[in-house]
Amino acid sequence: MMRKRKGYPVYPLTAAQKFHFFYLKYCPRKEVLNIGTSLTIETELNWEVLKESIYKAYERCDSMRLRFAQDKEENWYQYVVDKEERDIEFVDFTGKTMEEAEKIMRGWTRVPFKREDSPMNRIVMIKTPDGYNGVYLLVDHTTMDAQSLICFMRDIIELYCNKMYEGVPYPKDMASYIEQLQKDLAYEDGCKAKDRDIEYFHKLIEESEPIYNGIDGPGLLEEERKRSGNPKARAAVNMSDSVDSELDIFHLEEEPTKRLMDFCEEYHVSLATLLIMGLRTYFQKMNGNDDVSINTAIARRATLKEKKSGGTRIHSFPFRTIIPKEKTFLEGIYEIRDGQNEMFRHANYDPVQYFAYRSSLYPNDRGQTYEPMSLTYQPLTLKEKGLEKLGDIRYKTKWYPNGATPQAMYLTVMHRPDDNGLDFNFEHQIKAVTRDQLEYLYYYLCKIMFKGIENPGLTIGEIIKLI
Repeated sequence: MMRKRKGYPVYPLTAAQKFHFFYLKYCPRKEVLNIGTSLTIETELNWEVLKESIYKAYERCDSMRLRFAQDKEENWYQYVVDKEERDIEFVDFTGKTMEEAEKIMRGWTRVPFKREDSPMNRIVMIKTPDGYNGVYLLVDHTTMDAQSLICFMRDIIELYCNKMYEGVPYPKDMASYIEQLQKDLAYEDGCKAKDRDIEYFHKLIEESEPIYNGIDGPGLLEEERKRSGNPKARAAVNMSDSVDSELDIFHLEEEPTKRLMDFCEEYHVSLATLLIMGLRTYFQKMNGNDDVSINTAIARRATLKEKKSGGTRIHSFPFRTIIPKEKTFLEGIYEIRDGQNEMFRHANYDPVQYFAYRSSLYPNDRGQTYEPMSLTYQPLTLKEKGLEKLGDIRYKTKWYPNGATPQAMYLTVMHRPDDNGLDFNFEHQIKAVTRDQLEYLYYYLCKIMFKGIENPGLTIGEIIKLI
């Protein structure tokens, strides 16, 4: 007999959700799971039709109607309600400056959701001072990730355009969140694929202990070796005692971005591969180690159903490369590509289990890590995904930081909607990493990538010398 809550069938959490609940438990600021974003268009909007389109998008996307509850043992579970009945708010920022409007939206992004039986998102229709109109959307990371959020935003726009403009087709259906959830849970219960994934990751972890590389050299690791009296210690603490965070954004122009993309196309690699190569070479330069690990996020949305089912599907794993300085830039790139492809094939594995197994083999004090940072690359832009129907109407997307992060440094690389250049979004603990350190990292990351794509036959050692 299936358990129910308020008449709805209930389901356990997936591995991706458990990962969020896991760090939520230790984080004093519960807004750490908030993702705030806005999408505005340079045109007058019919607010009634927009409101109808938002309700329709809710109806089409199960995971936007997700609720959580706890059982007697304090385990969380989830269920999906039939419909969204809340009123959609409207806020007119006319008469304020853009800075003031953004400050208010940042404020909204810092309000955590009540978890128990409560909606896990908030939508506000907004009119901004610069003559743009659209929506602000706040979601909780346990119910949506960046890709499903973009998918949902796009659905609102396509539904709106279908009502307002002739010849704009009605958008194709979303996929079922529950169906995907059941697949994930069946995998968790055990199957051949899961056995293969466990075997792959265990073997990877057992190869040898990684080593920590610091953003400005081996200082933290040397401190740890002194503190512990173990000259061979390989892990360090890079977080501060405060989760207060800031978002620093560096912009790469359209033309140099195109050079990076052209290289990726010519050599059949993803931009994520090139970014990892750049970052790991930077840490190799600063620390003198050929052995570098950084955390990478994997979206797990290979099939159309996975792409359109909403929810959160990100699994994050350390990605370790040992690439000697004698190897060429291109050899390094291919090694990363192959390693990433292999990891993608096994990415359904539970990241919490990964870290538990690694800690059992290489026990370290709590808070110690081998990874100085995390990387996410968001290939999805709204541009290629249905907005071209608007002709040349200009639009803007913006992400609002929630002001808290459990990690020292998290880099998200995204394409800008107006010119397709790249934005490097560094969210970092204010007390762990400074803006100056990030500027230095960003400067050398770019130098390494451009030197590498211009001379892929140079060795890593030569590139480090030349920059």
